[in-house]
Amino acid sequence: MQVLTVGNVFTGGILLRILMLVYGLWQDAHMTVKYTDIDYHVFTDAARSVWMGGSPYERSTYRYTPLLAWLLTPNVWLHPVFGKCVFILCDCLVGWLIVRILAARKLSDYKCAVYSALWMLNPYVANISTRGSAESVVCACVMAVLYEVQQKRIARGSVLFGLAVHLKIYPIIYAVPLLVVLSDTNFGSSARNQTVSQQLLDRVISWFNVHRAMFFVISASVFFALNIAMYAVYGMEFVDETYVYHVSRKDHRHNYSMWFLPIYLQFYSPTSLLMGLVSFVPQALAVAVLGVSFNSDLYFAAFTQTFAFVAYNKVCTAQYFIWYMCILPVVWPYSKMGFVQASLVVGVWVLSQALYLQQAYKLEFLGQNTFEWLWVAGAGIFVANNWILAQVVAKQRVVSVFDAGKELKVKKAQ
Repeated sequence: MQVLTVGNVFTGGILLRILMLVYGLWQDAHMTVKYTDIDYHVFTDAARSVWMGGSPYERSTYRYTPLLAWLLTPNVWLHPVFGKCVFILCDCLVGWLIVRILAARKLSDYKCAVYSALWMLNPYVANISTRGSAESVVCACVMAVLYEVQQKRIARGSVLFGLAVHLKIYPIIYAVPLLVVLSDTNFGSSARNQTVSQQLLDRVISWFNVHRAMFFVISASVFFALNIAMYAVYGMEFVDETYVYHVSRKDHRHNYSMWFLPIYLQFYSPTSLLMGLVSFVPQALAVAVLGVSFNSDLYFAAFTQTFAFVAYNKVCTAQYFIWYMCILPVVWPYSKMGFVQASLVVGVWVLSQALYLQQAYKLEFLGQNTFEWLWVAGAGIFVANNWILAQVVAKQRVVSVFDAGKELKVKKAQ
C-alpha cells in the first residue's frame, strides 16, 4: 500500500494546519508571547471599521487593498478566527494548484504527491497562514495565473493577474515572462510559407499579437477597474496607503534586508528616502534580467524573479519567503541538483536566518545593542541568497511549460 499519495499529503496538510490553529488559540490565551501575527489584528480592526461604515485606513498601519478588509468582516460578526480559516483555505488551494500544474507537466501521481508535500506538509508555510498572514491569498492568485496561462486560457489568466496585482503590487514583475510566453509560436498561430522579408517583418511586429493584446487589455482593465472602484469609495487615502506608501516606505524596525540599518540611521533625513528609492535599481535590474533570461520556462522565470525580488527588497520579513516557496514545488522536478548539494543550499538558507535571529533575540528580549551585528547578519543573508540563486540557476534544466511532457519523456528514455 502506497503511503505517499496526493490524498494523504492533503489530509496531513489540513490536519497540520488545524492543529497549529488550535495551538495558536491556546498560546494566545495563556502565554505572554502571542502566536497570532500583529498584522491579523490590523486586518480585524480594519474590517471592524468597514463593518461600522468607516474606512479600513482608520486603522493605522493598514496598508492593503480595502478588499481584504471587506473579505474579513466575518471576523467581526461571526468569529475572530474566520480570517485564518480563509488563509488556510487559500493555502490548500495553492497546494491543489501545485498538483494540477505538476500533472499538466506530465509528472506521475507519486511525484505530484512528493513535490506538493513541500508546500502542504511544510510547517513554515502552515505557520504563516495560521498566524494570520494574508500571503496565501496572493500566492493562490499568482499560481492560478501561471496555471491558466499554461493551459492557454488567456482570458482567465488575465483577470486573475489584474486581481493579483491589485491585491499586492509585486506580481507585476511576472508581466515580462508572461508577455514573452504569449507568442504566436507557443499558441499555435505562427505564420507559414513566408518570404524572408515577411519573416523579418513578422519578427519585428511579433510582440503586438492578439494574445499579448488580450492579456494586456483584460488584466489592465481589471486592475484599473478595481482601483477606480476603491478610489471612488476611499479617495486618495486608498492610493497613498496601498501604493504610494510602499514606494517611499521607510521601516525603523529591524528586518532581514541589508538596507535596514542605513535607512534607520538616516530615518529623519531626506537621504533615507533617496536611499529607499535607489534600492529599487538593483532589484529592478535583477528581476528584469531573470525574467528575460528564463522566459521560456514560465515557472522558473517566476521563481527566480521572486527570489531575487525578496532578496533585494528594502524591506524583507519572514512572510515574503512564501512568495517564492509556493512556486518551488513546480520547478524542483527539473533541477539537476543532487541530495548533498540541495541539503547544502537549504542549510545555508536556514543558517543565514538563524544567525540573524540570534542577534534579533539579543536586541528584542535581552535589550542588547546589536544593531551593527544585525546589519552584518542581514548582509550575510543577502550574500547567501545570491549564492543560493546562482546554485539553483546553474543546476536547472529550463523547460518550456508547453514542452514539459516531451522533456520528461526524453529524460526517461536516456
